[in-house]
Amino acid sequence: MLARAAAILCLFAWLPQAHAASQTIPASAQGQVEFNAPSGNIGCIYTPKGGTTTYSPQDGSPELSCSRVEPSYITVILGPKGPATLIKNPGEQGCCSDVDKLAYGNSWSAGPFTCQSSTKGLTCIGSNGHGFFVSKAKVTVK
Repeated sequence: MLARAAAILCLFAWLPQAHAASQTIPASAQGQVEFNAPSGNIGCIYTPKGGTTTYSPQDGSPELSCSRVEPSYITVILGPKGPATLIKNPGEQGCCSDVDKLAYGNSWSAGPFTCQSSTKGLTCIGSNGHGFFVSKAKVTVK
């Protein structure tokens, strides 16, 4: 178990956070922020605390949900408490519409979440230290 935790921490450590440019992505009128990885294979939606008129996270806290399309469709949901949740078969979902791209090398932050885009994949971490990494090759949750 300790070896697995160390491996996950190493996965997050490869990010060049100090060199990442912060990218601003505008929120919708209800506060949600949508962005995709430049590849178009990963799409994320941030929902602020309290949710929107059409969607509210289970406990009303802010939420970050990211989906990967290929090679298999998965969704990862991160809240402000506890580890990320990996849903391996979320069923048919809409992903990766024509929204802002989080450029490779850039980071984005809102609420308790920060995401870093790189050519290797997308890493997102909450202020509680939990997070996930998503790429075409693999998905890791912490």
